[in-house]
Amino acid sequence: MKRQKIVVFTGAGISAESGLQTFRGTDGLWEGHRIEDVATPEAWAKDPKTVQRFYNIRRATCRNASPNTGHLALVELEKYADVQIITQNIDDLHERAGSKSVLHLHGEIMKSQSSKNPELVYPIEGDEIKIDEKCEIGSPLRPHVVWFGEAVPNMSIASRIVKSADVLLIVGTSLQVYPAANLLHDVSPLCKIVLIDPNSNSLPISGNIEQITGKAATELPKWIKRYAE
Repeated sequence: MKRQKIVVFTGAGISAESGLQTFRGTDGLWEGHRIEDVATPEAWAKDPKTVQRFYNIRRATCRNASPNTGHLALVELEKYADVQIITQNIDDLHERAGSKSVLHLHGEIMKSQSSKNPELVYPIEGDEIKIDEKCEIGSPLRPHVVWFGEAVPNMSIASRIVKSADVLLIVGTSLQVYPAANLLHDVSPLCKIVLIDPNSNSLPISGNIEQITGKAATELPKWIKRYAE
């Protein structure tokens, strides 16, 4: 029997279960900082040292975190289906868990990029981008992340992937970050949609969607076990 194509769309919830608070809190702050002060092109232009320091700290935190059972369950799923992960997260926990196909919509914190040419991307040795580090064309290096107000280069690729899915498995996302949330509307009419989230019943969704209320680390292994059977 032909293996199904399962596209897994993950958000901050799965990373939070590894101890990474990668999303805006109820107080409007992001790890103690206003979004506008650390995650916009304007912030970089105004105060690159603060932005660089913020992401250096976050990078170290990511490096010290470990994949949880949700991440590991998605690796297990590859035994039974063709799995493509599309993630809103900038950490590398999916890769460290062992997932083979991961597309990052919002960039990767373990990489740097040219502040003038975003196609010039480099791995980072250690946790820090030094404020005086430059790319090959002489421009300062910045974190390889998509900031608020910037285009999302991988959206068209993600849309093509989702359109070919037999199953869309949505995990740990509020579906309120755009344009990423629009991927839900790119599925084919025959695609099965499954949503796993602690707040699944209150998310802005409609239609024939299987909703599972719970955390990824708990519910993903259960769902994958049922799928394998």
